[in-house]
Amino acid sequence: MTATDPSDLLTVAAHWADPTGWPVPLRFDRSERWYARLHADDAHEVWALSWLPGQGTDLHDHGGSSGAFLVVAGTLTEETVSGGRLRPHRLAAGAGRRFGARHVHVVTNRDDQPAVSVHVYRPALRRMTRYHLVAGRLRVAEVAEAGVAW
Repeated sequence: MTATDPSDLLTVAAHWADPTGWPVPLRFDRSERWYARLHADDAHEVWALSWLPGQGTDLHDHGGSSGAFLVVAGTLTEETVSGGRLRPHRLAAGAGRRFGARHVHVVTNRDDQPAVSVHVYRPALRRMTRYHLVAGRLRVAEVAEAGVAW
């Protein structure tokens, strides 16, 4: 399935929501959050992620890519920066989020059950910037490059 419009990215994520159709088996890893690229074409790329309780990301952007993610199982909490603070949004299975190229967030499994999500990016991720929130301002901590950091 191809996305031609940013609003279609969540539809693409829904297309990949069933792990039994993935080209790789779903895994959970206690030592680190598991992820695998499921699909890539000229329009977008699709990633699957699993989250055990307590696993999450750093505060990050998507290097200029637009995106969407869909919670396939469990519950995730997305925190976005607003007014110099992180604001949480709980997303249960079936809930999703679209975002533009300048979106910065943290995603964490704060629940007591494992979670699974599907993420779609357009264009494909080439870099991600990780940040620290210091005195209400984003400060660059690291720029991670595709093929090196993931």
